[in-house]
Amino acid sequence: MMKSLVALIALLSLALSAGEETKPAGRPNILWLVSEDNDTFLGCYGDPIAKTPTLDKLAREGILFERCFAMPVCAPSRFTLISGMYPTTCGPAQHMRAQGKIPSWLKGFPAYLRDAGYCTSNNAKTDYNSPISVKEAWSECGKQAHYKNRTGSQQQTEAARGTVPPFFSVFNHEVTHESCLFPLNKQPTFDPAKMRIPPYQPDTPEIRADWARYYTCMQEMDGQIAAKLKDLADAGLAEDTIVFYYSDNGGVLPRSKRFLQESGTHVPLIVYFPPKWRHLAPAAPGTRVKEPVHFVDFAPTVLSLAGVKIPEYMQGRAFLGPAKAEPNEFVFCTRDRMDERYDMMRSAMDSRWLYVHNYRPDLPYVQPLEYMFRARGYQSWARAAREGKLTPATTMFWGQKPTEELYDMQNDPDSVKNLAADPAQRETLQRMRAALEKRIIANKDNGFLPEGSELEGYEASHAADAFPIERVLATANLASERNVANLPKLIEALDDPCEAIRWWGAQGCTMLREKAASAEAALRKALSDKSGAVRIAAAEALARQGKLDLAMPVLEHWIGQKEPKAFIMQAGNVLDRIGEGARPLIPAMKKAFESSAPAAAGSYAPQHILKRVVDVLEGREMQMVYP
Repeated sequence: MMKSLVALIALLSLALSAGEETKPAGRPNILWLVSEDNDTFLGCYGDPIAKTPTLDKLAREGILFERCFAMPVCAPSRFTLISGMYPTTCGPAQHMRAQGKIPSWLKGFPAYLRDAGYCTSNNAKTDYNSPISVKEAWSECGKQAHYKNRTGSQQQTEAARGTVPPFFSVFNHEVTHESCLFPLNKQPTFDPAKMRIPPYQPDTPEIRADWARYYTCMQEMDGQIAAKLKDLADAGLAEDTIVFYYSDNGGVLPRSKRFLQESGTHVPLIVYFPPKWRHLAPAAPGTRVKEPVHFVDFAPTVLSLAGVKIPEYMQGRAFLGPAKAEPNEFVFCTRDRMDERYDMMRSAMDSRWLYVHNYRPDLPYVQPLEYMFRARGYQSWARAAREGKLTPATTMFWGQKPTEELYDMQNDPDSVKNLAADPAQRETLQRMRAALEKRIIANKDNGFLPEGSELEGYEASHAADAFPIERVLATANLASERNVANLPKLIEALDDPCEAIRWWGAQGCTMLREKAASAEAALRKALSDKSGAVRIAAAEALARQGKLDLAMPVLEHWIGQKEPKAFIMQAGNVLDRIGEGARPLIPAMKKAFESSAPAAAGSYAPQHILKRVVDVLEGREMQMVYP
């Protein structure tokens, strides 16, 4: 009897041990392989031209996310990734090349992994658009950073116990970056004649060549990913490592990067789980996930996979691991200042629909950003516009914008058929609009503040009653409608105690142009507003009414300043939009540019736009032609 009991206990022990083996001890390594500036130009996403065998195999053996969305440009995207927060919560982090004002407690999420015993390495991009501490986040950061370098003071205690710390490691691949289109001597291995040109782009030789170059770079990037995966296997770490592949924002061919259409925000995401860690996966290998995910979800997801508690302040949801949350119904993207050019758009996506609200619909989609126009495809698009050779579809994204856009991403992946005015989609439009406005309010969206405002930043904008976002949003919505019936409310807004409401009142008058003539008295008063941004916006509104004599002194004052840089940039943008009317300020603009530091020659410096205005007026650059 006793022998039988002992045997039974032994069998139960073996059974329990076998069950425990399905959930291995320890924690997984996590590897991020990141490419720059590419949409889903991969075979595994159904692209018939792409040659990406490595990533196609990774997708077959891993999980492919069909609807992953990123901010449309790198620096705000990287803020979102490192923080787990939307950049609009920590203005001005939503602008390209800014310095977000973060709360004192915010740190890059890899710091939580370090606290849990992970070695974290980043090779090599930071570019977080904020003062998030690189030293706190990363055990090692730079061109030589590598998971193989897991030696150092942080790991000495664990090493002394005979254990090897798990790693979280990032490698960035720049071969597909926008700048890959610039060199004249980069020869494509793809045939330009066989490229598919989407309907929103003109079919020019330059654009065909850019597509061929880009597929060539994508193929090269696939080879670089293959090398990284081989390194992992050769190091004997493949079976212990969960691998993410994704792109940092949408593609760089015309009307992609910087734009909120699907071509600018839809990015590939593949996650591979080795058999040892497959219990953390949401589904079987080869599964394609249709629910939308966003970069704001990446930080909590990695913490979930590592078994680290997710901080409550993070705004994303874990989509993998033990802390996996319910799938997103909606995800959200933003566009604000890109380099030296202002614009403002907000978007919401679900698994099918893309909704965009344009808060400056009077501004053209395509603005002459200095860096963007180094691409010959964009130059050819501008040439076709000057020559009157654009089709209705290619003209659509070259001129002014509708206030609202609604696209069916299933049936219209090129985002060319705007259904916002379609009565059959009224319910969808209202649902998407409501979701976006709810997120704007929850974020205390700092894009609704003028850049340079004292209210920018997490702590200032979240202070009680300091930033009445509901009222500000309501005013911005009225302004963006460009409806003259809203003018009385816009005039009233010009006298509001809140800077942001006064700013939107002035911008609304600008968008109405000469129809806002009855606002002249209120706008004259706003020229002496205590906010520089309001003064500049009022000057533009008056200039649009032909009152250049009132507008020019205000703009001349600000371009002659050294600080705040945001106000110099805003005044320069207004002068560029005024065009020929800015000619009297050529001497002042030259003085401002020539007296600035050498770094001001760069496209992110506020004085750069002044140089372009002068170059256009003096015939050294072509004035953009908008049909």
